[in-house]
Amino acid sequence: MPLLRWLFHRTSRLDVLMSQPTEAAVIAALKAVAVPPSSPEGRTSDVIALNMVSGITIKDGRVVFTLEVAPDRTAGAESLRQAAEQAVAAVPGVRSVGVVLTAHRARGADTSAPAHAHAHAGGGHAHGAHRHAPAVPAPRPRPLPGVRTIVAVASGKGGVGKSTTAVNLALGLQALGLKVGILDADIYGPSLPRLLAITERPTSPDGQTLRPIDRLGLKTMSIGFMVAEDTPTIWRGPIVQGALQQMLWQVSWAPLDVLVVDLPPGTGDVQLTMAQQVPLTGAVIVSTPQDLALIDARKGFAMFRKVDVPVLGIIENMSTFQCPHCGQTTDIFGHGGARHDAARLGVPFLGEIPLAPILRETSDHGTPIVHHQPDSPHAVAYRAIAATVWELIGPGE
Repeated sequence: MPLLRWLFHRTSRLDVLMSQPTEAAVIAALKAVAVPPSSPEGRTSDVIALNMVSGITIKDGRVVFTLEVAPDRTAGAESLRQAAEQAVAAVPGVRSVGVVLTAHRARGADTSAPAHAHAHAGGGHAHGAHRHAPAVPAPRPRPLPGVRTIVAVASGKGGVGKSTTAVNLALGLQALGLKVGILDADIYGPSLPRLLAITERPTSPDGQTLRPIDRLGLKTMSIGFMVAEDTPTIWRGPIVQGALQQMLWQVSWAPLDVLVVDLPPGTGDVQLTMAQQVPLTGAVIVSTPQDLALIDARKGFAMFRKVDVPVLGIIENMSTFQCPHCGQTTDIFGHGGARHDAARLGVPFLGEIPLAPILRETSDHGTPIVHHQPDSPHAVAYRAIAATVWELIGPGE
């Protein structure tokens, strides 16, 4: 398993320059960052020559890149990161610098215990030493300090309104008088900045722990707070897992009654990392009524069952549509499919959310409907679902 430490440091500059930095200028600056030799007979090189830099993204003067160090250089990795940050910060036009510091074991490296020699009697000769890789147990989840319960919001596929549901569920839980946070765990497609109209970046009082951004009374964190909205996150799986771990363990979440985690769609590394790293109290699955979405929702249910995470229930989103002009109801994606699947799978049906333009409008404007129109039918439905979820996880905690 790669050894990854995710750090984001903002370097502010008082003399904001009008010129925009280029990737070539950033690379030229990084060529001046010297890397000492790993052995006495080696030569000093630089981070570019050693292929340690990847994923350079530049937007509005904000520069983000990954600095990958070899396992034998981890002792000096932080000094190297600081040197790289300072070098890029000096490039004209750079307003802030973000560095993702990673360390990977060499490919093919043996991570097993040291070799043991086993002598075998027979035939008058002994066999040589053999390496035996010990069985590696799955990591045990450990609680997040000061976080009472953790609820994952998942979907089998994208486009079913999962993130909108997660935000409004969090606000519905907050309406019950609970202290609530929300973690955007979708590294490649973060939605929280847009859903809550967050444009500022998190701060770190000690350089080690990030302070979550408070919005509408929710503690929030997303990789999208640190990367421009239209900048793709081109990271490999281990880096994504490491970033998620740091957003769990190096964010001052406490005290919280509930941390809502907006998972990316599907069943992959992030879902597995969450199940292995923290004790998920349960998962809520969001689906639309049509068969295609329900097939993938069943895969999500099966995944959580395999990793021993209780499924708290299923929500049917875009359940039906009522024309705002004539009042006629149309089941655009069908109706009742999620309720039927919940009964078949033996899990609670948590409720249904109708399809309506107001949900799209409030989401796009960063004004979730539970906060913006608390008396609307959709907000009432979200709060009812939140109350049911808290009934399932709250008593006895």
